[in-house]
Amino acid sequence: MNIILLGPPGAGKGTQASRLEAERGMVQLSTGDMLRAAVAAKSEVGLKAKAVMDAGDLVSDEIVTGILSERLDHDDVRKGFILDGYPRTVAQAESLERLLTQKGMALDHVIELVVDEDALIDRITGRFSCASCGTGYHERYKRPLVEGVCDVCGSREFKRRPDDNEETVRNRLAEYRAKTAPILPHYEAKGLVRRADGMAPIAEVNDAIEAILDGGA
Repeated sequence: MNIILLGPPGAGKGTQASRLEAERGMVQLSTGDMLRAAVAAKSEVGLKAKAVMDAGDLVSDEIVTGILSERLDHDDVRKGFILDGYPRTVAQAESLERLLTQKGMALDHVIELVVDEDALIDRITGRFSCASCGTGYHERYKRPLVEGVCDVCGSREFKRRPDDNEETVRNRLAEYRAKTAPILPHYEAKGLVRRADGMAPIAEVNDAIEAILDGGA
């Protein structure tokens, strides 16, 4: 199965991709991770990407497609891949289709994690984690059993991501609506789009995605 996971920041795409990797042997292909790996490997397209990033410019669609092309040639992708963060535009979606056709591959599903934006903002802005072991908490939904003490390691130091504030989160949601959500009609026309309730508990979202992959939804 080859899929795209769509949804705004905080919708749980990374969490669900990790579960699919563990349960099905699928590989999560994150644009950022692939870029860093290509630069580190000093491949031809990686060197091009490094030159562009060193100059402070945005990496072009052509370079991203080249890096994805290299990654799709690895053996581990044969069990299926999960694209997260790409494509973001209709032009990238069309480029992806050409690339997959060249490689004798195809997309099976585009799965959108549907969220309530106000509830999502509450979910994101309330989260914090242990500074020592990284265990995640939330101001209202998952506080430490002993106030101020990590349940796992006993640390008394906690941290928040600096961009987990309402203004930043609203801006990221607006950017998603403006730039990424428009690719949905492109895939709707091809009959590829399926949806899952991204506000449900993690295990329920996972079950819904598994049902889609198994042909039950």
